[in-house]
Order: sequence, then structure tokens, then C-alpha cells
Amino acid sequence: MSDSPEYPVLNRLREMAAGERPQERLERHGARALSDTELLAMLLRSGTRGQDVMTLATRLIADAGSLAGLLAWREVEFRKLKGIGRVKALQLVTTMEIARRVIGQQASEAPLLNRADLIAAYFQPLAFGLEVEKFWVLCLNRKNRLLKRVEVTSGTATATLAHPREVFREAIRESASAVACVHNHPSGDPGPSAADLQITRQLREAAKAVDIDLIDHVILGRPATDPAGRGYFSFREAGLI
Repeated sequence: MSDSPEYPVLNRLREMAAGERPQERLERHGARALSDTELLAMLLRSGTRGQDVMTLATRLIADAGSLAGLLAWREVEFRKLKGIGRVKALQLVTTMEIARRVIGQQASEAPLLNRADLIAAYFQPLAFGLEVEKFWVLCLNRKNRLLKRVEVTSGTATATLAHPREVFREAIRESASAVACVHNHPSGDPGPSAADLQITRQLREAAKAVDIDLIDHVILGRPATDPAGRGYFSFREAGLI
């Protein structure tokens, strides 16, 4: 590790008063009292020679831009930092995935999902950083509130989308009055492909056959790579449903 001003060699953990170290503060005051850096240091548990755990945690957050930025990191990105080997990197990847899933499951009331912007906002923590294409069906009640979210398919970025049979099987099982279909584009550009257009036509026809409303089919991307700057594409808003 270099002696650059950005990441000094000073052992921050050793310089702390014993009672002010993360573990002692956690024991006395609870997890809410710890900073982002201190919480991450507790996960890391140890640093390496010439780089204490607090410095390592600080560098991780700085490189990711924020604690939330680590949610999108893969094993290879964690392992670029000195002091993080394979096991520690996998532990961190697992922790970040748990955080993503908890965020996605939190809701005091079943969310209202009758518009593309609401659907995109609901999925933001679930789809953030995904490198494979996934397809979900949202089973909705008669007030368009969520009954159940089902991941229908998951594969590589070039995998084919779900068959309408699988989508509406889940909807019928949940006695849903309506469904919304969602899939992500790992490239970040939510513009529909020819395959996306075809599956949407099939979904539209299948919805009529089983008398279950198809609220929308939303493609998730990222605002930075979306020509429209929104980060999602709605077939309903485009007049294709």
C-alpha cells in the first residue's frame, strides 16, 4: 500500500481510545450508534499489515462512493483491495445481497403498483446492479395492490423471457385480478428489443384469454444509460398494451 495522503499508513484503530473502538461502542450503545465505516469495519473484522480495519473500511466506502454503492459490487471488485481475499469478499457479497433483499421486502402496506413509475421505484433496490436478466410477475388484487411478487425466470443477459403460460399460472394460483410484468436489462438501456415486443404481444393476448388485466410490462434500466433519462420503459405508456 502506498503512503499517499488519501490513505495514510497511520493505524486508526490503534490510535482510538479503547472505549471508542467499534466493538466497544457497539456493545455499549448498539448498532445504530455506529457510523457506516464502523459498521463495515465490524463486518470485515480485521485489516492487514500496514492497513488497519478502519482504514480498509474507509477505503471501501470511498471507492464505492457510499455504503449503498457497495450493493452493486461483485467479488472481483472487493478483491481488488489489499486485505480482502476470496472468503472475505464472498462474505461481503452475501451481506450486500441480504441487504438488497431486505430492502425489497420492506413495506408496511402492500404497495400500490398501478403505474410504471411506481413499479420502477418498487423494483429499484431489487434490480440495482443485477448482471443477469430476470423476469418477474406482480400479482395484484382488485385495487392494484401487491399480493405476491414471483421471479419467473433468471439467466444470462441474453436469456429468453418467460412464457405467458408461466406468468398467468402464478396469477391464477394467487387469485389475482391483475398482473404487471417486469424484467431488467443489465446493459442499463431499457429500450425494448424485438423479443420484448413479441412477449408483450403474447402477454396481452393471454391476459384477454384468462380475463386477468395486464396493467403493464415494464423494462428496468438505469437513468444514466436511458436516452429518455427515466431508467425504465413502459409498454402501457408507449401505447403497446
